[in-house]
Formats: sequence, C-alpha cells, structure tokens
Amino acid sequence: MADLILHHYTTSPFSEKVRTILGAKKLPWKSVFIPPIMPKPDVEVLTGGYRKTPFLQIGADMYCDSALIADVLEHLQPEPTLYPEPEKGMSRILAQWADTTLFWAAMAWNLQPKGAAEVFAKAPPEAAKAFGEDRGKMSAGNMTRLRPADATSAYKSYLRRLSDMLDDKPFLLGEAPCIADFSAYHPLWYTRRIESVKGILELTPAVVDWMDRIAAIGHGSSSKFSSDEAIAVAKAAAPHTLLTDSTFQDDHGIPLGSAVTIRAESFGLEETPGTLVAATRTHYTLERSSERTGTVHVHFPRIGYVLRKAEA
Repeated sequence: MADLILHHYTTSPFSEKVRTILGAKKLPWKSVFIPPIMPKPDVEVLTGGYRKTPFLQIGADMYCDSALIADVLEHLQPEPTLYPEPEKGMSRILAQWADTTLFWAAMAWNLQPKGAAEVFAKAPPEAAKAFGEDRGKMSAGNMTRLRPADATSAYKSYLRRLSDMLDDKPFLLGEAPCIADFSAYHPLWYTRRIESVKGILELTPAVVDWMDRIAAIGHGSSSKFSSDEAIAVAKAAAPHTLLTDSTFQDDHGIPLGSAVTIRAESFGLEETPGTLVAATRTHYTLERSSERTGTVHVHFPRIGYVLRKAEA
C-alpha cells in the first residue's frame, strides 16, 4: 500500500478528527505540516485550489474533506468500523450534524474575544488580523455566523444532548467509537485547548469522560514528511482511486470528460478546476496536471460540494 500522507496543522480541529481515526485504525501515516492561512502554494499545486485542512494524499490521489477521508480509511482498514450496523445511517447523519451545526456553535464559543485573545496571545498582533481576514474570505458573506451569546446557548444545549446519549453507553452509539464520535469530538477538543473557555465542558461530566476515552485512542504512528517530498511522490505515481463506487450518476447534465469546477457549498469557496473523470453517488473526481505534480486526481464528497461546468 502506498504511504498515507496527511497534510494538516497541529491546531486544526478537522485534522484532529482524522488523526484520531488514523489512531483508531492503527494505520501508519506521514505528516506534512501546512500553513493555517493562505498563501499555501504547495497545497494548491496538489489540490488545484482546495485549501481547507486537512487533505489526505495517497500517491497521485488527493482526498479532500474529512468525511471522504474517513471513507478511504474505512476501505483501507475495515476494522474497527466507523460505520457499525445497524446504526450505519444514523452514524453518518450524526457525523454530518457534528461537522456543521455543532462545529460552528463550538467555534463561535471558542473564538469569542477572550478565547481568541488566548489563542493568539503569543503571536504578533498582525497574526490575529491575518487569521480573521483569511477565514472571512473563506466564507465570503455566504454564511450566517452565530454571535457568541447565541453560540453559548446552542453549545450548552448540544453538550447536554451528547451527555444524554452517553447515559448508558461509553460512546455515542454503542460500545465502540464510530464516525459520529470522531466528528463530535474535534470541536470539543478545540474548546478543551483554551483555558478561558473550556469550563463550559464541566457542565456535562459524562461528555468530559467520553472525551477522555477518545483522546486515549491517540494518533497512531506518524513520521515527518515535507511538502517537496509529497509533491515528488505525486509526480512519481499514477492516479489509482481507493473509492469503490464507480457508476456514473448524472444529476447535472455534465458528461464525464467535461471541464468543470468544484467548490464547497458554504465555507472554503475557492474553486478547483479540472476534467471530470468520476461522478458517482458518493463522490466527484477531477483530473489535473502540472509540471510539478504530473497528473493527479482530486476527489471530493458529493454532499457539501457544488459541481459546475467550467465557463468557456
């Protein structure tokens, strides 16, 4: 099997989700640290424009979005499963809620003024400004952001609901962690990192105990890797997808082989252009080529992403 190369940075919540899944699956991986804000030239040359964190590289295949990465890791190592029967559908729906609704409530709480001041306390003043401007460009006015007071109410309610789910079992849907646990964990993990705001977790001791159980899983075995090395791996390889579904599902009237763009629906609106080589019930794949990378395939989940025919 080709090396798993995770492009991430230490404080990225969605990276923590994937790192913990790698730990649960006991899969070794290579760690490429990328900048938290733009510019990200080495990221863009591999993905073609997608700049959210993390993405997973396997040879000349780039898998974008933690939801799709989880599917790839499940294929590589089916046990322990992320999608247990008979709760497979429930686990995915709960994970989607956690990655969106819960995440944005948590982050509005986490980065309220006192939280943001702590996060950037050791950084120069321009770092906080640059981070805010970068994240503003990613949403480009397309999102409704919760104010801290509203986020407080929502976050407390969501924590209580998670606590209710843990009344009689160690994990959200049973005796073992699933995709729902890893998705609900990462925004709370970020809260726990910030002394001035982490007290909200103490209102739900069952959630804190559950977080301890997830944290104990760890990140598995990783080794440092550079962006240049990752780009060299891509150029030396040929695309070979690990996504198992291949039947073309045409919901857009766009045939395979068309020049298209793909972007996220609401956050991270940068477009990735390329040639559409797969559009299945679960994912899209674009083919791209450059001098530095050779031919690569960039994969996106279908849910949460917008496919358009490229303008002539």
